Amino acid sequence: MKVSRAVVKYRIPILIVTVLLLIPATIGYLGTRVNYDMLDYLPTDMDTVVGQNVLMDEFGKGAFSFIIVEDMPAKDVAALKLKIENIPHVETVVWYNTLADLSVPMELLPDKIYNAFNSENATMMAVFFDSSTSADVTMDAIREIRSVAGKQCFVSGMSALVTDLKDLCEKEEPIYVAIAVVLALVAMLVFLDSWLVPFVFLLSIGMMILLNLGTNYFLGEISYITKALSAVLQLAVTMDYSIFLWHNYNEQLEKYDDKNEAMAVAIHNTFTSVLGSSVTTVAGFIALCFMSFTMGRDLGIVMAKGVLLGVIGCVTVLPALILVFDKPLRKTKHRSLIPDMKKFAGGVVKVFPIFLIIFALLIPPAYYGYSKTNSEVYYDMGECLPQDMEYVIANSKLREEFDVASTHMLLVNADASPKAVRSMINEMEKVDGVKYVLGLKSVIGSAVPEDILPESITSILKSDKWELLLINSEYKVASDEVNGQINALNTILKKYDNGGMLIGEAPCMKDMIETTDHDFRVVNMISIIAIFVIIALVEKSLSLPFILIAVIEIAIFINLGLPHYLGQSLPFIAPICISTIQLGATVDYAILMTTRYKAERIGGADKKNAVHTALSTSIPSIIVSGMGLFAATFGVAVYSNIDIVSSMCMLLARGAVISMLMVILVLPALLMLCDKVVCKTTIGMAHINNKKNKTEVVSNEE
Repeated sequence: MKVSRAVVKYRIPILIVTVLLLIPATIGYLGTRVNYDMLDYLPTDMDTVVGQNVLMDEFGKGAFSFIIVEDMPAKDVAALKLKIENIPHVETVVWYNTLADLSVPMELLPDKIYNAFNSENATMMAVFFDSSTSADVTMDAIREIRSVAGKQCFVSGMSALVTDLKDLCEKEEPIYVAIAVVLALVAMLVFLDSWLVPFVFLLSIGMMILLNLGTNYFLGEISYITKALSAVLQLAVTMDYSIFLWHNYNEQLEKYDDKNEAMAVAIHNTFTSVLGSSVTTVAGFIALCFMSFTMGRDLGIVMAKGVLLGVIGCVTVLPALILVFDKPLRKTKHRSLIPDMKKFAGGVVKVFPIFLIIFALLIPPAYYGYSKTNSEVYYDMGECLPQDMEYVIANSKLREEFDVASTHMLLVNADASPKAVRSMINEMEKVDGVKYVLGLKSVIGSAVPEDILPESITSILKSDKWELLLINSEYKVASDEVNGQINALNTILKKYDNGGMLIGEAPCMKDMIETTDHDFRVVNMISIIAIFVIIALVEKSLSLPFILIAVIEIAIFINLGLPHYLGQSLPFIAPICISTIQLGATVDYAILMTTRYKAERIGGADKKNAVHTALSTSIPSIIVSGMGLFAATFGVAVYSNIDIVSSMCMLLARGAVISMLMVILVLPALLMLCDKVVCKTTIGMAHINNKKNKTEVVSNEE
């Protein structure tokens, strides 16, 4: 209580300090780099990641793109190539005139080489950059290439994807926040008992969101998914804490004449209650930190930090604001639009066996859909962009005109004999879906000694330690076909050079698939165990954690199973994150009701009355909380053109509603069914006589 009274006493200094902290927070927010390359989050010890570093260190090459040029005479293409070579951070541009003078007709080239770089009305040049795929300077170079090249040219490759993704995110993100704020405001105006308090809530939560975003500066950088979702998620999951303080403050005003004393008690009560609630949410986010695909750690740390700041803001900044605006807040109070829930709760308790049957019938289809959805996710980040984006158009051109869906790079020991390398190339070109393998040996043929070639040509594809080969594939990135192809190519590579490395977007995506498949199981297990332990400690029970987690897990199965039945494919990161976030954020609804049920049973009520009271008193809070999470995420899901953001927000919005319904309808039925077990396995309840006592049973009319 000392701390609570200090908050009340020093409310003006608290607000002044918070506002002053927003200045460095804004600077930190603007100075935090955002990473748009998902492949950056792969474990650093993987061959594909090691190979990318070798490519940079030995060849000075990082990012790689193909540029398709349509309906342009050869001399103009040569002039364009020269312009592109002069763009900062373009390391090499490989086209026909890299190998031969334009005076030599292209038709004299070997068919394989000619067809690799030419189609009926288009030619293709390969561009290497001296910076990494998602470096800011690489994205600047991509934009300049597009500017120089004009409408006849199309730039493909991961760097083009990352550039388009960044531009789209920066355009949409302010609108995400605006939509989330407006819809959350509408939800609060509808469900709360004051016209002004939602604006005070948003002011308080907004300050904490900015502080959270500002402190991300110390992480070095954050992923674009974290940036896109963190503000919306923090608003959604910490809104409950503000609502709890407001309700508690109004309760205390009926007991205390002094508003300061009423607020001090409300702060104390809120902190005690919110601490238990927030720990489960934090545990859900912390579980993401155990992913070996480190984007999970990125989102987990930022969101766990956001929830903690939300709790701090709820018991410091919000009470200060409520006291400052106390008079207008009282004047703008109105009756809550949520009706009395006693009659509805009585009906649910009366027909509880029906909800038990529904619960049992839901389990098989929900689990089946859930298990299928996990195997139907997509990994190709190009699929998360709208079809009219420049990168998507360029990739379509590459497939249609050159029959190239993905490009792999091969690093082979420079000391390998020319004969062995040619044999390896021949074997690789027989692998299904491989169009051709391009390297010094395949370009110059066996009759031309490598020594007579100028260094300007050999340095492109060879260093002191490594030789670089390009493999163009007909198979799409992240498809089962390309993954099988990569396995076959790796088998051939290791036969000729055990230290050789196959790198590029498709091999990295294959590593990502294997990594995240493992991560999904690990994160799920950790979040369930952590939240089980927290519930066991909070409720002092062995049986209640099973019941509460079962209710929310079935809600998760339904939520993640629906895409299978609706024929939808989700981005790979969505099921991993949503299963954990939904569990951590919505198990609070179940804890709230169960805590009240326990208090009623310990107080002498029979199980029917206890469940009825717990349900009728908890429904308003659960509805406000669930609809708050729904409102903050649904609008973003509908608006966003980035499928990964849209999918995750839609899953969060739908998950909030499903969890809300499961807790309101199914949890009371399970508590009725398992009452004896709960009483015997919960500290403080073992003495309860489970036989019918004299306590008045809820009438059917209630």
